Amino acid sequence: MGNAVASAAAEAGHELTGQVDIGDNLEAALKASDVVIDFSYHTVTEGLFEKAAELEKPVVCGTTGHSHLERASLLEIARRNATVWAGNFSIGVNLLCYLTEKAAGILPIEYNAEITEMHHRLKKDAPSGTALMLAESVIGQRGLSMDDLKHGREGITGERTEREVGMHSLRGGDVVGDHTVMFSDIGERIELTHQASSRTIFARGAVRAAEWVLGKEKGIYSMRDVLGLD
Repeated sequence: MGNAVASAAAEAGHELTGQVDIGDNLEAALKASDVVIDFSYHTVTEGLFEKAAELEKPVVCGTTGHSHLERASLLEIARRNATVWAGNFSIGVNLLCYLTEKAAGILPIEYNAEITEMHHRLKKDAPSGTALMLAESVIGQRGLSMDDLKHGREGITGERTEREVGMHSLRGGDVVGDHTVMFSDIGERIELTHQASSRTIFARGAVRAAEWVLGKEKGIYSMRDVLGLD
């Protein structure tokens, strides 16, 4: 993703003032920049958010893998700065989340919601950040909570309840990212699907978010804000 973002930034006519990996001098790179784009590892997000807020440098963060407790703590730090934080920067994926939210609000809860995602075999976190975004789209519309997520099924699970939101993660090969949301009732099923074939779509979306967040008030923004979907 770092290489993809660097290429997308150059393609959009921007100068790359620094590339930082774990252990590099973050402060020097931040001071030389107008905005930072982060696709790294969940354990370094806190340090990045803290230093970026201190230096008043807007952040575009696409890092995933944080626990619910970690995310809650990080949100408090992110609010001290202008931060675009999203599990996915693809325009198509964010439209999928928007349509999922609309469908979850229109369809009665009898339409059982199930989410599947597939990524390459090297991906370290599951479910994907995008799958969690989709789950939040369903949960928010149906008055549920993250406790209603059902991560896979095994053994004698009993009948499916209406409150469940199924979550299933598949891993294999070099799949960039496939996501499907299904709403199933007796007699019909509705499926909303997005398939990514290149990381370029995420990088271009992140650069678009970086352009958008410059000059914005402190607070946490999403790609839906960037795209004007809200």
